[in-house]
Amino acid sequence: MAEFIAYLIAGIATGAIYALAAIGFTLVWQTSQTINFAQGEFVMLPAVLVLLAIKLLGAPIWLGALIGIAAFILVFGVGFKLTVVDPMIKHGVLPLAITTMALSIIMKEGAKDGFSAEAQNFPSFVPSQTIQVFGASISLQHLAIIAVAFAVIGALQWFVGGTRLGRQMQATAQNPTVARILGIPVERMVLLTFVINAALAVVASVLISPIYLAKFSNGEVIGLFAFIAAIVGGFNQVRGALVGGLIVGIVDSMAAAYISTQYRLAVPLVLLVVIILLKPEGLMGRKEERRV
Repeated sequence: MAEFIAYLIAGIATGAIYALAAIGFTLVWQTSQTINFAQGEFVMLPAVLVLLAIKLLGAPIWLGALIGIAAFILVFGVGFKLTVVDPMIKHGVLPLAITTMALSIIMKEGAKDGFSAEAQNFPSFVPSQTIQVFGASISLQHLAIIAVAFAVIGALQWFVGGTRLGRQMQATAQNPTVARILGIPVERMVLLTFVINAALAVVASVLISPIYLAKFSNGEVIGLFAFIAAIVGGFNQVRGALVGGLIVGIVDSMAAAYISTQYRLAVPLVLLVVIILLKPEGLMGRKEERRV
C-alpha cells in the first residue's frame, strides 16, 4: 500500500506538469486554431535559458531566472505569435502545424548545440527531502509541484471565468466575428493567450527541471504526453486538459511501476487509441459541428 501511494503521488505530480502543457495546447487551439507541436520544447527551454543567463552573465539565481523567463515569454509568447503563427495561419492549419514541428527541432538542436548536450542540475526552491505519509516516502518536490500547479491552474480558471478580460478571451474563442462586433480587441486577446501559454510553460519548466534536470531532450516526452492528455480530456476544455494530464501522469507512473519501464511510453498511447475509439471528443470535451 505504501508503495502504491508513493507511485500515485509521483503520478499526480507528473500529471500536473502534463496538465499545464496540455492547457496551453487547448487555450491556443481555442483562440487561434493553432496546434503547437513545439509545446514540449516550450517546457524544456525556459530552464535552459535560466541556466544560460546564470552562466554567461554571472548573474545570481534570482536575476538569471528573471532574465531567462522574461526572454522566453517575450520571444516565445509574443514573438511566436507575431512571427510564426500570424504569417503561417493564412496558409491553413496544416502548414502551421508543420512549421511548429520544424520549430521544435530548431529549439531542441539549438539547446543542444548552444547550451549543452548533457543534463544540467537546475536549482530547486524546495528541499530534496521526503516525508512519511501512511508509511510511504513522499518527496517534498512532488508535493510542491502538485501545490503550485493546482494553484496556477486555479488562478487561471478564476481569471478566465471571473474577470472581464477573461470573459473577452472566452468570447474570442467561441466566436471571434461576434466578438469584433461587440468591440472586443480580438487580436489582442489571441496574443494574450499565447503569452499565457508561454507563462504556463515557464511554470512547468521551473517545477520539473529540478527533478528531471535541464536537458535538450526533455521536451520530447512532455510534448507527446501533454498532447495525449489534451485529447484524452477534451481538446476544447481547459478542465478536460487538467483531468487528461492527471490521468496520463498516473497511468504512466503505474505502468512504469507495475508493468515495465520499457513499455511505459506505449501505455498512454493505448489509452489514447481507446479514448478516440470510444469517445472522440474526449472525456470532458463537447462535440463540435462545423460547416465546410
